[in-house]
Amino acid sequence: MPSHLSRRIVDFLLKNPLLVLLLVIVVAVQLGTGSLLSWQNMRGILIDGAIIAIVAIPCAMLVIAGYIDLSVGSTLALGGVVAGMVMNGAQGSPPVAVLLAVLAGTCVGLFNAVLVCVCGFSSFITTLGTLTAVRGVAQLLSPLPKNSFGPDFGLLGVGTLAGVPISVWIAAVLFIVAALFLVRTPAGRHVYAIGVNREAAYLSGVKVRRIPFVLFMLSGAAAGLAGTVVVARLNSAPSGQLGIGFELAVLTAILLGGIALTGGEGTMFGVAVGVLFLGILNNSLVLLGVSSFWQSVASGLALIAAIALSAVVHRVRLALDARASRSVAAGAQVT
Repeated sequence: MPSHLSRRIVDFLLKNPLLVLLLVIVVAVQLGTGSLLSWQNMRGILIDGAIIAIVAIPCAMLVIAGYIDLSVGSTLALGGVVAGMVMNGAQGSPPVAVLLAVLAGTCVGLFNAVLVCVCGFSSFITTLGTLTAVRGVAQLLSPLPKNSFGPDFGLLGVGTLAGVPISVWIAAVLFIVAALFLVRTPAGRHVYAIGVNREAAYLSGVKVRRIPFVLFMLSGAAAGLAGTVVVARLNSAPSGQLGIGFELAVLTAILLGGIALTGGEGTMFGVAVGVLFLGILNNSLVLLGVSSFWQSVASGLALIAAIALSAVVHRVRLALDARASRSVAAGAQVT
């Protein structure tokens, strides 16, 4: 029993090493500044993290399936611009603005899905190209920033429900739905199967094209939704600045959360920890008075560390599984 418990603890730590590091950082920075865990500070962290989380959820499922979407930053900008065009001067309807922004993002996702899942193009190259193209479309639609969207639309970015920002509620609901989908549904398990071995999944009857196709569309839709949250918070939609570097923040959070870049591995809980870690790391550097240049260095190093951590944990888990298999085989020979 103790050995079984210790194995479960080790396995949990191997799956969530970032959680331990996050707790260490929180304790150290709180002791050093005394303000990290204040509600005002945590509220800002949660709002920033919610925007990343909304997009990271479908993007994480894409990575689990063995694909990647690098166009989400520009898609966020397009969604924000579309919403800004509808709401410019507070003349439009907030529900219509959100719907059209999500639809615009879905169209980008559909475009990526057709090229990758139907035409067989590389998801990395395709979405890298879309990253540039969609940014250009956003700037063509709105060369000058749209602004003054009105208080009703602004609630999406700064409003609260039971004292918690609305965007955080949206992210939390999406996390729960995605976690249940991956764990409780056959389609969710198929996402992992495609990432582990696409050919074997196909031979087993898994829809190896349909599932990633839908995930690309969900990724685009989520980016469009995140764009509305951002412009509602800013009360402005500058097409040239919206979402710059956002795709790297999403990818960093995903990899920090234990999603294997090779596919077939990871959980929504890990992604939530990755998003929170990234937000607390950046905020801690601000509280400690670190310059913005070093903050960029830290974010870049966090991405490299995330990839390295993913590789190390994957190897350690393989070694432990191999050791357990040998123990079982040895026990079988003895009996």
